[in-house]
Amino acid sequence: MNSSHSDLQIAGDILEVQHLLQPAREHPATVAEFAGLARAIAADRSQWAHLVQYDAVSRWYHRLRTGPGYEVWLLSWVPGQGSGAHDHGASSGVLTVLDGELAERTDRGVRRLAGGTQRVFAPGYVHEVVNDSLEPAVSLHVYYPGLTDMAMHAGQASPATQDVVSA
Repeated sequence: MNSSHSDLQIAGDILEVQHLLQPAREHPATVAEFAGLARAIAADRSQWAHLVQYDAVSRWYHRLRTGPGYEVWLLSWVPGQGSGAHDHGASSGVLTVLDGELAERTDRGVRRLAGGTQRVFAPGYVHEVVNDSLEPAVSLHVYYPGLTDMAMHAGQASPATQDVVSA
């Protein structure tokens, strides 16, 4: 007699019962899956390192991948480059720092984002991302739905008056 508290018992190979198994998704659909996609790309430098370029005049960016309703962008930042205060319209996003360090400025303060750090943000979230370090940085950005609007915002708090928030 089974001492388990459940009356359910599996007989045979459960992998042979295909209609009970959920198929693996080809593309991410949840916040956790988008963050996982970004981590997987970050971990495999062969997918992105050879593409990175640094531009002293403006931030460099490259659309790395698209899927149904989402985009993945690779960005490089030389010291002093920043995005300006902006939101992403109706898009949610996952920002992942691949190399170097970036700072995220919001009305709540400054957050240091070291390599490997991820930030997930909702539609309408206003922030400014800047490389205020002495070394170049590389970041990965996943947007869902794909980025169609990036509204700029004036009046962002001065970095000198903001508190540093630990990541």
